[in-house]
Order: sequence, then C-alpha cells, then structure tokens
Amino acid sequence: MFIPTRDSTLRLTPPYITIGLIALNVVIYFYQLGIPEEELNDWFRTYGVVPAQLLSGTGLGVFSLLTSLFLHGGFLHLAGNMLYLWIFGDNIETTLGHGKYLLFYILSGIIATLTQVLFQPAANYPIIGASGAISGVLGAYLIRYPRARVKVFIWLFLIVRHVWIPAGYLLLFWFFMQLSSGLGALTYREQVGVAWFAHIGGFLAGIGLLYLMEPYERKRLWKKFKQQY
Repeated sequence: MFIPTRDSTLRLTPPYITIGLIALNVVIYFYQLGIPEEELNDWFRTYGVVPAQLLSGTGLGVFSLLTSLFLHGGFLHLAGNMLYLWIFGDNIETTLGHGKYLLFYILSGIIATLTQVLFQPAANYPIIGASGAISGVLGAYLIRYPRARVKVFIWLFLIVRHVWIPAGYLLLFWFFMQLSSGLGALTYREQVGVAWFAHIGGFLAGIGLLYLMEPYERKRLWKKFKQQY
C-alpha cells in the first residue's frame, strides 16, 4: 500500500477553490450521516448518476452529473479523495487560475462519469464520488509538473517508510493500475464496485483540458512537436 502525503511543488497562490471543494465535500458527507440508513440508498440513486436512468431521461437527468461529484459512500472514500485533491489540486489551481480551475474540475468530473456510463450503459447502480474530477487533476499534474517529487508513505508487510518519488512515475503507475483494473472489470463483467473507467476518462480529460485552457501548455506542446518533426 502506498499513500502520497505531500509534493515538492511550491504553492504560489492561495488555493481558495481547492479548499472550498474539500469543505463542500466534507459538509455534504456529514449531512449524509444524518440520513437514515434505509433512505441513504435512495439518496445516492437520486443525486448520483445511475447510467440506466441517465440514458432513459429519468431521475435528475444531466443535473446528476454535477451532484454526483460531491457524494461519497464512506469515510475512507471521502478521505482518500480529499487527500489527493489537497496534494495535487492547489498547484493546478495556480496553473489555471481560480475560475478556470473550478471549470476544469467540474468538466473533468462530468467527462469521467460519462466515460463510465459509456462502458456500462445498462448499469442500475449509482456512480458517486469526486474521484473522476480528481483524476483530471492528476492528469494535468502529470503534464504540468512531471519532474516534481511526491512524498509517499509505503506500507508493505513489515516495511514501513517514507520515500520521495518523481510525480511522473507515480502518476503513470496510478493510471496503468486504473487501466488494468478497468480491463479486468470488463473481463469478469463486474457490475458494482470502483468506477475504474471514470478514473481513466477523468485522467485523460484532465490532460486534454489543460492544453485547451492553458495557453502556455499549448505553446510548449507545439514547440516540442516542431522540434521533433
């Protein structure tokens, strides 16, 4: 098991949007705790994205693509997502600016959810969580800060230690783990569990949106392309 705990990239501007997103997710989670257990599944099905309902036009429809990004099924689900958002989100907020970063986050999450719907259109369970949007943040971080270093807590049987790992290696490893797990889910026709394809779609969306929304990255990509060809 490995858990990132911090990164080496300096925070150049206050991460107002990142803090606001974390606060909103936490507030909604604690609100959920007050919902009776027998009603909680209906809550998730109403405000989460149920692929079969979305494609049939029932429920909240496209509005659920937004509300689903702020729901979490348990404390570990919430804590893991918010940890990744805190470590990597502030630097992407600096790169894009507060307003574009918020738009980037929401679009990444929506594209991530639609990717999962594309691969499991008949699914009758709700897709919830911020992980698709945060996957977009990770994709953008890979492109913008590949040489940054991330401090990772590693726990492997009796081995417990902190190590610094290049962000590029860590995030590529994370992406290929999602890809491998997603293909495995298709092979064994898993119907309920982690939305692996939302992670994959969100990650790729984050890369594409960074180039679309950040002029410096477009110029850098074009310059690199001309040097090679």
